[in-house]
Amino acid sequence: MSEQPETQQQPPLAGVAPGPSKNELKKAAKKAEKEKLAAEKAAKAKAREEAQASSEPDYAVQNYGKLPLNQSQDVSGNPRASIASLSESSAGQHLFIRARIHTSRAQGNKMLFLALRQRLSTIQAVLVVNPNTVSKQMVKWAASLPAESIVLVEGTAQQPAVPVESTTISNCEIILQKIHLISGIEGRLPFTLEDAARTAEEYEERDAEGNKVYNSVGLETRLNNRVLDLRTPISQAVFSVQSGVTSLFRSYLESQGFLEIHTPKLQGAATESGASVFKVSYFKGTAFLAQSPQLAKQMAIAADFERVFEIGPVFRAENSLTHRHLTEFTGLDLEMTIEESYEEVVGLLDSLFLHIFSGLNEKFAKEIAVIGKQFPAEPFLWLEKTLRLKWGDAIALLRESGIEIGDFEDLSTEQERTLGALVREKYKTDYYILDKFPLAIRPFYTMPDGADSRYSNSYDFMMRGEEILSGAQRVHDAVFLEQRMREHGIDPASMKGYLDAFKMGVAPHGGGGIGLERVVMLFLKLNNIRRATMFPRDPKRLEP
Repeated sequence: MSEQPETQQQPPLAGVAPGPSKNELKKAAKKAEKEKLAAEKAAKAKAREEAQASSEPDYAVQNYGKLPLNQSQDVSGNPRASIASLSESSAGQHLFIRARIHTSRAQGNKMLFLALRQRLSTIQAVLVVNPNTVSKQMVKWAASLPAESIVLVEGTAQQPAVPVESTTISNCEIILQKIHLISGIEGRLPFTLEDAARTAEEYEERDAEGNKVYNSVGLETRLNNRVLDLRTPISQAVFSVQSGVTSLFRSYLESQGFLEIHTPKLQGAATESGASVFKVSYFKGTAFLAQSPQLAKQMAIAADFERVFEIGPVFRAENSLTHRHLTEFTGLDLEMTIEESYEEVVGLLDSLFLHIFSGLNEKFAKEIAVIGKQFPAEPFLWLEKTLRLKWGDAIALLRESGIEIGDFEDLSTEQERTLGALVREKYKTDYYILDKFPLAIRPFYTMPDGADSRYSNSYDFMMRGEEILSGAQRVHDAVFLEQRMREHGIDPASMKGYLDAFKMGVAPHGGGGIGLERVVMLFLKLNNIRRATMFPRDPKRLEP
């Protein structure tokens, strides 16, 4: 017989690590089998526990479950508590609270921790099995409720042994006796409120493997699911501040003898030019959505209302997808008669803004702090005596910084921002007035400057380098107004109703228009006007 050749062991290939040995493979197999058996044992134990719980009589069945549809049934008379009002002094009180489930954490099958939320306020609620009111089935059912469900709970307030750091109310918690579902969640939420409330730094955090720790929530996702995003603490705070701006605007003007009016948003002619208006079908003709209440508020002055203001929608058909433009926004407009000088108008507008700024800091410090956690920004600065920068001085300041610009050339957005940065550096203010604009770049109804007709009695008010109010003394003489219309290529016949008001005599007057959302965006430094708009409208968005 021929000899069999000896089997030679092949050397490992260069650069390739040797595979696991037989010993290592056996150990790994044993470990996997052990883990499998442990998992099966745990699953069986859980199944036995659930079966036992389901076989036990549920003595708490009346204390939980879904409530019937609210159809104005009999009123219980139980007063509902506000989470924001609770504190350590609430200990011992029996409470009825309607709230959303913010977070839920089960601890075994006998205890459940819930964070309940009402707007900006959250509080810890604890559900613990006891022989009288809370069963295992009740805890299991409550633990199955998804976040954002609306529940009605009944319980007793107590001071926790250790302050609860994860909720806004840290020195009070609620021991639950009852929990009922008012409105549940269908499907899966597109994002969690916890993720939506994170900072930019948190979104960039990564684990040891380089994976992102948290899910980021972009602006488009937020806007596409706006109702959910509006529940976040920052959105609740932003729109509280926005409400504050309108309230301060209204209260100050009323204290100065202004009357609130409401003007039509359908007009037969464009306010300033046909290029940026929305045309709409109007029976057998065409109408325009109002760019501003400019014409109507001037006619109110002609009707001797003396001082008027309006808070209402404004429409601009500008195809601009920028951080500060919308096709529909809220205008805060005012118009007033002038006794001697347009300085009266500028002075009143300045006092109005100072009232708004100080009022926001005084009344909304909590909300501003909430917003600052997600959008950290330097506090908004203003001077006790507002800086008033003449057009020529502003041009000189820009030229000193190396920007080439003509004497009567309008400022671009970037030049406005640069000017704002230069003003902040030099004068330590984010708020100032830019005065005496060139007449050629202002609307037809703007009054020329009496000393130099190349300029005008017009002004912009600026915040963080962006315009938030544009205004002027208006032309009140009918003959001169008609002349100015022709110079701007406007046929006076197309605005006959407006022009006729001036032919009946109008007092000298002036005013301005403020963009509400822009003021909120810039005061809080939100970086995008859509964050300060409940349901934004721009060239690409008409939903939701």
